[in-house]
Amino acid sequence: MRLGAQVWGFQEAGRLVSLCYVGANMIPVEAGPAAVTAFAERARRQGRRCSSIAGPAPVVGDLWRQLAPFWDRPREIRDRQPLMAIAVDPLVRPDPAVRQVRPSETGILLPASIAMFTEEVGVSPIGADGGAAYRARVHELVAAGRSLARIEQGKIVFKAEIGAVTPRACQVQGVWVPPELRGRGHASQGMAAVVAFARRTLAPAVSLYVNDFNGPARAAYRRVGFTEVGTFMSVLF
Repeated sequence: MRLGAQVWGFQEAGRLVSLCYVGANMIPVEAGPAAVTAFAERARRQGRRCSSIAGPAPVVGDLWRQLAPFWDRPREIRDRQPLMAIAVDPLVRPDPAVRQVRPSETGILLPASIAMFTEEVGVSPIGADGGAAYRARVHELVAAGRSLARIEQGKIVFKAEIGAVTPRACQVQGVWVPPELRGRGHASQGMAAVVAFARRTLAPAVSLYVNDFNGPARAAYRRVGFTEVGTFMSVLF
């Protein structure tokens, strides 16, 4: 409710077996064919409210095939996004300058976050609400101590957030280096610092997913020690 979202459940033999988060994103969880069909039917009746569908590629592909005749045409379909994970110490030396962002530095972080989102998604997060929801999320992650960055002379050199956390694993998002500073090792050393921090304080395994066409990012993550463990898919509206 705090996120203005719903969570749908699917039962078999009286046992909850699948979920679907429906908010700004639509994310099926542990959804088999019957659950996907049920979620698609409910989503069709309700109409599109999300800005994307994301999750394991086979499930999202099936869900979108059932919704495509009824929903508007997506802006982009990214049908292969490698899911990568690491559950050991990073293979490269962590950047000692990467640290938790202080609340007083949110004003420095926000423009970099907007630039990252716009570059990654293809649209600005500053929507009809003037960016209030996005700014609130940035502030929330900073306040929770899950936004990390290297800041030099009031400018972001590297940034990343840890968006989702469970006792078993956490997920990194929003990795970004300014275009003029790329190719200098900031991404791999910064991610090594994020992995070391996350495994020390949050969860033993660290995951992320990346576009298959982003070769430099995938190479940086591999240098850190990430391996591909699955494939995600995103349908963007």
